[in-house]
Amino acid sequence: MRQVSLFGATGTIGDNALDLMTRHADRFSLFAASADNNVDKLADIARRFNPSILVIGEAAGRERLAAALPDFSGEIWVGESGLAQMAQQETDIAIMGIVGFAGLAPSMICAAQGGTLALANKEALVAGGRHLMGMAGQHGTKILPVDSEHNAVFQLLQGQGDLQHVDKIVLTASGGPFRDLSYDEMRDVSTAQAVAHPNWDMGAKISVDSATMMNKGLELIEARHLFDVAADKLDALIHPQSIVHGLVYFADGSVLAQKGSPDMRVPLAYCMAYPQRIDAGVAPLDLAAHGRLDFAAVDRAQFPCLALAEAAMRADGSAPARLNAANEVAVAAFLEGRIGFLQIAETVDAVLQKAVSEGSDDVAALPAIDAEARAQAGEFIAAL
Repeated sequence: MRQVSLFGATGTIGDNALDLMTRHADRFSLFAASADNNVDKLADIARRFNPSILVIGEAAGRERLAAALPDFSGEIWVGESGLAQMAQQETDIAIMGIVGFAGLAPSMICAAQGGTLALANKEALVAGGRHLMGMAGQHGTKILPVDSEHNAVFQLLQGQGDLQHVDKIVLTASGGPFRDLSYDEMRDVSTAQAVAHPNWDMGAKISVDSATMMNKGLELIEARHLFDVAADKLDALIHPQSIVHGLVYFADGSVLAQKGSPDMRVPLAYCMAYPQRIDAGVAPLDLAAHGRLDFAAVDRAQFPCLALAEAAMRADGSAPARLNAANEVAVAAFLEGRIGFLQIAETVDAVLQKAVSEGSDDVAALPAIDAEARAQAGEFIAAL
């Protein structure tokens, strides 16, 4: 029986992890669960899984949670300090499903505990990948990637030893809902169109990132840290069917590809049961039924967010953290209807062009870097 701490229990990752825990109640028990402000859903999770620890974003939420769970005998903690306490608890596997920069601090704490961190938070690696991987290495913590693309590459590299014989790692992208539109045709797309991903059921922010292809750029930065490879050995490829999730090119000319249905339970099941495999509740992949698999190069002029992310990856230093912060602000502004779709990339570009006042050699500097970039993005958006 593996005890699980589930960060972001009320989101998409949480939904899928809890589905797997229900299917395999003899293998997994929920030790701790966190939510930002969805009190009702977290209370329902507590009734169903009886964890020992709950964390909610605000003190008012704690009062509502306690009222909804009069028989709950465990701990209820609040906010960032509550997340830090939760991350410090000894557990078999921590699943990090918190979205955004907010996931970095608890990820760092989890990485210092030993055990296993199943990481579904992109921003922790984008903003602080070198620090996070260093902390995990220092404490013997195994980081398993939940993103389908990185999970695919992780599987493909098992048993390969060092990566000197790897020529290239390629992450696939569906191309999102606008892959067949020109740059100019995307100027007036709506938020509803942007969040309507053709293949995956995801939250609004990550769906917009997929539509701009910033998501793929963030994933390339993640891959650089996860697999310790040079930026010039990483690339992206459009694959509309989302059946092939990652490819590894080897020095002898061989290319290995990992395939699976576009369902987050597949990579989550791999992480939760690693190194074993369990039934994820997903129908077997029927390639004959799909009939064809298509691939195409990514047009960086059509999707400038990918090019901006690649430039930040090559620049390194504070650039990835600033890219991530600016993008979070810009996507939020787009979802609120304050800027247009193409202005997401314009905002990120403007922030990356700004002078940098802080370095990123120390993880303690990252919050200041993040805050500065957010302020710069806000100023740019206000002036549009």
